[in-house]
Amino acid sequence: MTEADAARARHWRVTYGSTGHCWLTLDKAESGSNTLSSDVMAELEAIVSRLERESDLPGVVIRSAKHSGFILGADVREFEGLEDPVAAGQLAANGQALFQRIEDLPCPTVAVLNGFALGGGLELALACRYRVAVEGYERCIGLPEVQLGIHPGFGGTVRTVQLLGPLKALDLMLTGRSLSPVEALRAGLVDRIAPEGEETAAALKLLRRSPPPRRPPWHLRLLNAERLRPFVARKVRRQTRRKARPEHYPAPHAVIDLWERHGGEGADAYRAEAESIGRLLISPTSKNLVRLFLLRERLRNLAPKSAAVSRVHVVGAGVMGGDIAAWCALKGLNVTMQDREEKYLKPAFERAKELFGKRLKGPGAAAAASRRLVGDVPGEGIPDSDVVIEAIIEDLDAKRSLFSDIEARAGSTTILATNTSSIRIETIASALKKPSRLVGIHFFNPVASMPLVEVIRADKTDPDVVDRALAFVTQIGKLPLPCASAPGFVVNRILLPYMLEALTAHEDGHSLETVDAAAKRFGMPMGPIELADRVGLDTALHVAGIMAEPLGVEPPEVLHEMVDAGRLGVKSEAGGFYRYEKGRPVRSAASPEPDEELIDRLILRLVNEAAACFSDGVVDDLDLLDAGVVFGTGFAPFTGGPIQYARSRGRADIIGRLERLESRFGRRFHPHPAWAEILAEE
Repeated sequence: MTEADAARARHWRVTYGSTGHCWLTLDKAESGSNTLSSDVMAELEAIVSRLERESDLPGVVIRSAKHSGFILGADVREFEGLEDPVAAGQLAANGQALFQRIEDLPCPTVAVLNGFALGGGLELALACRYRVAVEGYERCIGLPEVQLGIHPGFGGTVRTVQLLGPLKALDLMLTGRSLSPVEALRAGLVDRIAPEGEETAAALKLLRRSPPPRRPPWHLRLLNAERLRPFVARKVRRQTRRKARPEHYPAPHAVIDLWERHGGEGADAYRAEAESIGRLLISPTSKNLVRLFLLRERLRNLAPKSAAVSRVHVVGAGVMGGDIAAWCALKGLNVTMQDREEKYLKPAFERAKELFGKRLKGPGAAAAASRRLVGDVPGEGIPDSDVVIEAIIEDLDAKRSLFSDIEARAGSTTILATNTSSIRIETIASALKKPSRLVGIHFFNPVASMPLVEVIRADKTDPDVVDRALAFVTQIGKLPLPCASAPGFVVNRILLPYMLEALTAHEDGHSLETVDAAAKRFGMPMGPIELADRVGLDTALHVAGIMAEPLGVEPPEVLHEMVDAGRLGVKSEAGGFYRYEKGRPVRSAASPEPDEELIDRLILRLVNEAAACFSDGVVDDLDLLDAGVVFGTGFAPFTGGPIQYARSRGRADIIGRLERLESRFGRRFHPHPAWAEILAEE
C-alpha cells in the first residue's frame, strides 16, 4: 500500500486537531470489533510512512471508533492457512518492524484503550510511548496468546519485560490472564486511567507533558542479568510445567526460553520471538486451539436475534439452582428464586454474595447484583418471568408435577426450561398441556466456571422456543450447544462411561492415583476418580442407573459400596474414594506410573462414546460435538476434542486399538460402526 492509498483507507481515519496532533482512529470496516488483519496492518504501514515525513508533528494518538473496545488482537482466521514456519515467522517479523517504526516516530505517541486491548492490540499499544485506559473494572487488557498455542509475536515478549520487569511480564504472558484498567495501572501496564469521555483530554495532556516513559524498579530490572536468568527461569519453568506440560502446550515454555536467552533486550530477542512464533503457529497444538477458538465464536453466534430476557425465575435453590440464579443476576437480569422454605434459600444467597464479591469489582456493582436476586418461596415471580428454569432433584415424578403447576401460572410466551442432567425432555413434557413449550437448558457445575450450556430439544419442542433458549444462554455469557433429547444428552452421555471405566480399572487393581494420573498425563484437567468424588458418588450412581439400560452401562460394584458406606465424595465428611483436606484430595505418594494401555482404556472409552453420540444424532455436527466435549468436560483442549483426536491418530490406529482393548476387557470397547463414516478419509 502506497502513501497515496492511505488517504483512501477503509479501516483507518487520519485527522489533525487544532493543536496539530494527529489522531489515528481504527474502525475496521464491516466488523463489530477491531482486529489486526493483514489489510488493517497494510493501511497502518502506509500511514506510518506518511507520519515519518512529518518532522514537526507534536504527537500521535491511536484510538478506536468501536464501542466494543480498542483492538481484540490479530485476525485469528488468518492463522488457518499458515503451513510454513518460515513464512509464519516472517509475518511476525513484518509486524515487529511496523511497530518498531511507530516506536521510533520523532514525536510522542499514546494509545487510548477504551475497553478490550488484547494480544496484538496490546502489543501495538506497547509500541507507543504512553497508554491511557478508560476507567473500568472489567478485565480486558492482556496477552492471551498462550490460549491459542502461541505467544506474543509483534515484540510483546520484549516490550513487556522492558516495561514491567521479568516477573510481572512472564506472569502476564504465561497465564494469558487479563487485567482491568485499574489493575493495569497498578501493574504499570498503562500510564493513566480516565473516566469515560475524558480519555482524549488525558491523552493530550500526556503528550504535552511528555514525561519519561515508565521503567520497572531497578531491583526488577536486575533479574534480567545474564547470570541470574537461569535461576529465575528454572523456578518459573517448574511452576509452569505443573499447569502445562511442554509436550502438550509448548508456547509457555517457549516464552521462558526466549526470556532466559535474551532477557528482553536487543535485536536478537525480536528475531528469536518471530522464529519461535513461526514454529508454534503451525504446531498441532496451535492448530487445534485456534480451531476451538473459532468453534467458540460459532457457538456464540448460533442464536438468532431475539428479544432480550429481563426476568428469570429459578425453582430449586440447591447448589445448581442457586448458582444458576446467582449467575443470571450477575449478568444483569432480575431473578426470583424459589424453594420450599426460606431456610433453603439462605445458602444460595451466601454463595451468591461471595460470587458477586469476586466477579464485580466496580463501586456498588456487587450490591446491585444482590438487589436483583430475590427470594420467592410462593413462586409469585413466575407469571412475569421471561424464563422459568426448574433445577430440583433428578426425579421424573417431581419434575412432572412441578411443571404442571408452572404451566398454569406462567405467561403464554414464557420459556419453560428444565435443568435435568439425564432425563429425556419428552417424558417431562408429557405432563404439560402444550409439550412444545418445554426445552432443556442444562448447566454444568460449577456454574460460574463452566462455559457450556446444553440446549435440548425434544421431538415436539417448538423451534422458536429453542431459538429463544439459545439466545438466552448467549445473553448470559455462556456457550449454547443445541442437541437432541437423548439419555445423558451430550456431555453426561460421553463422560459417564469414561468415569465408570476408571472405577472398573480401579477394581481391576490399579490404584486411585495411577488411574487419575493416566488421565492427567493425557491432558485432562482432573482425574476421573477425583471428578466422580466432586460430582458426588450418589449423584453418579443415580445418573448411571437412569442411563444403564439405554447406554448399556453398568455401575461397578465399588461405586455401590462407597454410596452404601456413606462416602459420597467431597460433600461428605468421610470423603469419597479420596479423603479431602481443605478441598484437596489426599493422595498416596507411592503409586505406579500409568502405562499407555491404561491411558487408552480411559480415553478411547470416551472417544468411542463420542462416535456413538454422533451416530445417534444427538449432535449432528462433528465440530460442535468436539466443542461440546471440550467446553463441557475439559477434554484436553490441545487435542481439539475427541473427534479431532481420533483423526490425528487415524482410522487404523483407533479401530485397531479399540479391538485390542475389546479382546482384553470386553464388548464395551467394540469400535462403533460410525468410525467408518467419521474417519472415511483416513
